Amino acid sequence: MNIKIDSRKVTNGDTFIALRGINDDGHNYIDDAIENGATTIIAEEGKYSVNTILVSDTKKYLKEYLENNYYDEIKKLKLIGMTGTNGKTTTCFLIYQALNKIGIKCAYIGTLGFYLNDSFKQQNNTTPNLYELYNMLLECVEKDYEYVVMEVSSQALSQGRVDNLIFDYVIFSNLTQDHLDYHKTMENYLFEKQKLFKMTNNSFAIINNDDKYKDYFLLDNKNITYGKNNSDYNIEILNTSLDGSVFKLNDDEYFTKLIGEYNVYNVTIVIILLKIINVENIYDIIKELNSPNGRMDIIKYKENNIIIDYAHTPDAVEKIINTVSNLNHNRIITIIGCGGNRDKTKRSIMGDISTTYSDYSIFTSDNPRYENPRKILKDMTCKLDKKNYRIIKNRKKAIKSGIQMLQKNDILLLLGKGHEDYQIIKNKKIHFSDKEIVYKYTRR
Repeated sequence: MNIKIDSRKVTNGDTFIALRGINDDGHNYIDDAIENGATTIIAEEGKYSVNTILVSDTKKYLKEYLENNYYDEIKKLKLIGMTGTNGKTTTCFLIYQALNKIGIKCAYIGTLGFYLNDSFKQQNNTTPNLYELYNMLLECVEKDYEYVVMEVSSQALSQGRVDNLIFDYVIFSNLTQDHLDYHKTMENYLFEKQKLFKMTNNSFAIINNDDKYKDYFLLDNKNITYGKNNSDYNIEILNTSLDGSVFKLNDDEYFTKLIGEYNVYNVTIVIILLKIINVENIYDIIKELNSPNGRMDIIKYKENNIIIDYAHTPDAVEKIINTVSNLNHNRIITIIGCGGNRDKTKRSIMGDISTTYSDYSIFTSDNPRYENPRKILKDMTCKLDKKNYRIIKNRKKAIKSGIQMLQKNDILLLLGKGHEDYQIIKNKKIHFSDKEIVYKYTRR
């Protein structure tokens, strides 16, 4: 594709489209694009030394250009799109694993990156911009992939990052508080999530029947519900431990390596999808699936378990602490923080959840971005009337302190960053991995 939206990637003969974003404006980089070899500029204003096409809206122009020139190619793919506050990454990655295990070529696009069986690329957003997404989908077509499963975030839907795509399967997991710094209200958040279910054409919708917002996601037909009662697929959890979970789905019993009720819900979605496409031996496939990196990663340490997880919303934090509370344990010690320049209203809620359901909490820095970490930590603790916590701003020291506190059969939960191998401080990503720090202090 010789059309570019990043001036740094322009080469001789390319066309550069100047897009206006939330924090930046491509018009500021037109001269750089020309210097790098752009021979055509598409912009909303200005006069330049190369062929220039002025349009009223460069974003709209790009959408139409991509659809007119490339959609006939990418519509060969079967697209699976999933939205919801929690569960997207685990479920989509499980679907990616399951389909490839049975020889169906499936790619994954989401928080963990862009996965093809023979390659992996990191990305900045859960759902990439439309230009990057088209490039990924075209690569899938070129490599003869049949399916693409992708996480579709509310911001992506709000910003039109999946506009013009038609999904063959749409999935809704749940809706709980998150991203209110962006959406402002739960109603706005819900409205954006709903958009995915309008990007369908005779599609299957898989919907969590236990979520109070479920009715907003029902299609006119082809709805398949799952949940504890009165669903197409009724879930009954028989046992869950550090070794995995046993559960019944209608009359069929399954085992998964994944731990906890919420993961049983994630696995159920995979089973439903496999049944829709008439896959055999589903039990054998499910028992071999692994959690993605940074989701309930368990590290054994002496007679204790250290669990690293990405949980960073009130609902996810409560669910994971409650999950481990049902396991054989002595104390639960939770290390947790909140990201800067994000929804501030959830900070005190998460502080309360952590101290209510854990025996002890250590509040620490997450990705502070442009905020003062001390201010974030004050927001998390200012409403607490409990004393079972301490504040250690330095995340490395917090992890070390949590490990040193461990007594026989304790569980240390390290929440918020999961697979991330960095901390964002101002506008810089500094290498930092929770897992590496844990290994440093436990493998001596």
